[in-house]
Amino acid sequence: MKMADMNSAPTKAARRPRNQTKTVREPVAAYAAGDGVLSFRHGLTCRERGTVDRALAIVGRCMAGGRTAFDCPDTAKQYLQLQLGGERHEVFGVLFLDGQNRFLAFEKMFHGTLTHTSVYPRQVALAVLGHHAAAVVICHNHPGGSAQPSRADEALTQTLKEALSLIDVRVLDHVIVAPREALSMAERGMM
Repeated sequence: MKMADMNSAPTKAARRPRNQTKTVREPVAAYAAGDGVLSFRHGLTCRERGTVDRALAIVGRCMAGGRTAFDCPDTAKQYLQLQLGGERHEVFGVLFLDGQNRFLAFEKMFHGTLTHTSVYPRQVALAVLGHHAAAVVICHNHPGGSAQPSRADEALTQTLKEALSLIDVRVLDHVIVAPREALSMAERGMM
């Protein structure tokens, strides 16, 4: 295209009425899941994905206002089921809490394969310090359907408990989310 043509032809945005201008919003980092084929969001339209992200952002803002305390495993299980229940690959996340077990933030920290996720305690500790958390609920999902913890899940729980205790952070629970259920290791006496 010649330079004269570029200057004379109106752009698509210029031809669109002002009220129809599209704005692109970045998803909230704690809630945004990838759009790839491994994501539960893959089959959703762009509009539906945006709606899911906005709804989860609203839930997060309401919880971050200090009104929600995770004082029983059922509260954490329900929230984490909402966050991880539809994922098609393993995702490890951390629910960051203050000294009174009130919601500070939720972060999906590590993404893995269908049956495995690598978790790095150093990165978890850095995120805990960044959120100024006094306690955490760690979580991950089992896309295969069973919420039963494996030996590796039990070992990871102990490793993170030991690592975070060095910086005076309590690991309250490890919740395992399956598509239709969630299991609290604290409820099972495995903590």
